[in-house]
Amino acid sequence: MVAMSSAAQAAGNYPQRAVRMIIPFPPGGAGDILGRMLTVRLAEALGQPFVNDNRPGGGQVIATELAARANPDGYTLFLASATHAINPSLLKKLPYDSVKDFAFITLLADSPLLCVANPGLGASNLKELIAIAKSKPGRINYATSGPGTGGHLAVEMIKYNAGIDMLHVPYKGAGPALTDVIGGQVQFMCTSPLAVLPHAKSGRLRAIAMTSAKRSRAAPDIPTVAEQGLAGYQASLWYQMLAPAQTPAPILQRLHAEITRILNLPDFVEQLAVQGGEPLGSTPQEARRFTQVEIDRWANLIRKTNISAQ
Repeated sequence: MVAMSSAAQAAGNYPQRAVRMIIPFPPGGAGDILGRMLTVRLAEALGQPFVNDNRPGGGQVIATELAARANPDGYTLFLASATHAINPSLLKKLPYDSVKDFAFITLLADSPLLCVANPGLGASNLKELIAIAKSKPGRINYATSGPGTGGHLAVEMIKYNAGIDMLHVPYKGAGPALTDVIGGQVQFMCTSPLAVLPHAKSGRLRAIAMTSAKRSRAAPDIPTVAEQGLAGYQASLWYQMLAPAQTPAPILQRLHAEITRILNLPDFVEQLAVQGGEPLGSTPQEARRFTQVEIDRWANLIRKTNISAQ
């Protein structure tokens, strides 16, 4: 009873100092932008600084381990992405458990990938891309920002469902990968709409498909992969807010209430839409179940396709 009373009292005074939000991405990307959007709003709402702590590298394992081992006092939060559910199957050994070592707060947002092709490939939609790939097995190259990334797995899922063979060309980041797709050294890639929509509108690239379950508000004229023949296909870059396991429940409840309120603010929704994202929001229990379903889904694909992080 005393312990519960102390936890409730701590939550009532929370936060009393700056809160760190660990971000597993470098500055400037979609995940980092989402984190900064949230830290600004949370600081305004709760009266203390919320600070982004960017810890990129290591396939997001570095940042995730740091968050898992942090003091569970509510002063360390973790902005997790779809990679959080991919790594358990992609990597042989992790220094943490993606479910057991975290307290789930809420799902945050969902952002599709946009698949684009160099105009020289001759494909203007997914059906044409599949037909070309079938006529030239193993001769169409696709770029990614690295092995095991969302863009890599999204294309592998297309390959598996369509029964086609394309060659993976991994890069050290989305920037150089995109440069080579525009230049024609590589023919195809799936990446953030924010990065490629301007090039698709200018004609330097051709928009092939969105990987989301439904069309994106950022580009409603671009059909989804599922609409173009691969029924049930869905691959997106989702984000959620976590804390270290054993973070006091009253603090988690306060964070949940504030974050879900922010996700419903009209100007926040519009700001997110500019980045190609859609707000989600969930109960902690829903976030935990969602993560386990995603872990199982990606494990199934990785097992079937023998995808490697190397």
